[in-house]
Amino acid sequence: MVIGYISSGDCLAVAPVAEELKKLTVLFDCGTPRIFEDNKYKYVFRSTSTATMDNVAAALYVSELKPNLKSVAGINQNYAWGQDSWTDFEASLKDLKPNVEVATSQMPKLGAGQYGAEISSLMSHKADVIHSSFWGGDLEAFVLQASPRGLFKKSTVVLTAGETATYKLGKQIPDGTVIGARGPNGPFAPNNDLNKWFKNAYEERFGSPPSYPSYHMAQAVLGVKAAYEKAKGSAGAAPTTDQVITAFENITFDTPSGKVQMALGSGHQAVQGTAYGMVKSGKDGKLTYTNVKHYAADRVNPPPGAKAADWIKNGMKPWGGAGATTGAK
Repeated sequence: MVIGYISSGDCLAVAPVAEELKKLTVLFDCGTPRIFEDNKYKYVFRSTSTATMDNVAAALYVSELKPNLKSVAGINQNYAWGQDSWTDFEASLKDLKPNVEVATSQMPKLGAGQYGAEISSLMSHKADVIHSSFWGGDLEAFVLQASPRGLFKKSTVVLTAGETATYKLGKQIPDGTVIGARGPNGPFAPNNDLNKWFKNAYEERFGSPPSYPSYHMAQAVLGVKAAYEKAKGSAGAAPTTDQVITAFENITFDTPSGKVQMALGSGHQAVQGTAYGMVKSGKDGKLTYTNVKHYAADRVNPPPGAKAADWIKNGMKPWGGAGATTGAK
């Protein structure tokens, strides 16, 4: 068995190879919805939600935050993750705000590191909201280059994967920046026993709080564990790969970020709810979050059998599925 692969580009390449090799493979983080929307796999699973969740929720958040929203812009990496993220965000926002204008969409290459030209373009367009799915070093470089130039003062910046940068950059992330953690992870995680254990164990070992990729890896391990134990049953014998696969399909399991259900992709693709909030620096320099909003799984993920693009186009109707909460936005 393999658990791995953080990049959407890697996952798109690995999935058909894993299937060819008949190797049980659990994708723990990558977000492109194309894995199971464009193909059907027996040996491949993904234990976290797709980028559709992040970007539908981001569109809902900014439409509520700015009822008079007139213009948006984007800066996203030019490969599957960035392209799919912007596509879903733009389509979702236009469904919610049909008259919104897209001022500009910047697509620098992955790992570019220098964003002077893109920042100049974003500043000249003066959009109300700027959307970015940047992650890793690109995310940190963008914040450090854009903040001193005043971009975060001119526009509300939404960082769909921004939570990872908060621990390193701290108050260098301007107040009012909208932060996502790719699910109810990190500061948005529930106060359940698994999360208390996970946070304490992680901080004791590594000296820093776990960010969302750590939550996603724990989620993958716990998903495999739940499937293995279900397949094993009371017999006690080690289950076969086929038995684990059958048990993994459509399973619901507990994680530090709450319940996860393998609801899409014929039971191979997970769904969860998510949350967004705005950062604010405290007097001690530590970041806190204001205006936190949670979104139920069926509000930000397509229903089984539907492609994300079609579901968004048809109005993103909640479907009363996994993780649905009565009255939740």
